[in-house]
Amino acid sequence: MNKLSALKPAARDQPRTLANSRKSAKKRDAILRAAIEIINVKGYANTTMAEIAATLDLGEGALYYYFPNKQALVFACHRQSLERFAALLASADQTSGSGAAKLRFFFNVLLCDSARNGPQLYYGEFSYLDDDQSREITQWGDLLKGHLERFLTDGMEDGSIMRCEAQLVVNLMLGMLIWLAKWVPEIEDLTPDRLMAAIGAMAFQGLEISNTSDQGLP
Repeated sequence: MNKLSALKPAARDQPRTLANSRKSAKKRDAILRAAIEIINVKGYANTTMAEIAATLDLGEGALYYYFPNKQALVFACHRQSLERFAALLASADQTSGSGAAKLRFFFNVLLCDSARNGPQLYYGEFSYLDDDQSREITQWGDLLKGHLERFLTDGMEDGSIMRCEAQLVVNLMLGMLIWLAKWVPEIEDLTPDRLMAAIGAMAFQGLEISNTSDQGLP
């Protein structure tokens, strides 16, 4: 038996190992979702590992099996959220239509994704991370902001979005998303359609050229 095969589990163990791996991944995702929901409302400093564990009916020790400390857990929340954000941006970029249509599509699928899979820990304050973690989140966030800015500049070029400072507008949009995560839990019977209508009234009606007909909603 060579060294590589010695590292592999026996055939009879593989189904159990795969099942355990899937179960572990599912539990990890549940932890991230619970942590994001609590942190979005209470903030990093006021959230405890014990509170997150209690939300999931876990012992606090079980939480430390997946994450060694709160900082590691929240860093994982940021990374998962950025991965989701990037995937939704890519899906919007693949749609046909104007820059305004892609921007509307992105906001719509973002809200629908949050309704299905829980909110994201939106890119914002993360001074509690260490230098390497902060650098990674900053670099990733800058790339995603640049992608959103391109939707705006494309819209200005194709005539679907009014002339504006794309960088400033994107930062305002992200600020709105960050605060939405804190405000919306207080609103009863909230749906993605209601949120999209409110965002449209506040943001898009001020950005889009009035004769734009391509809404780009899925």
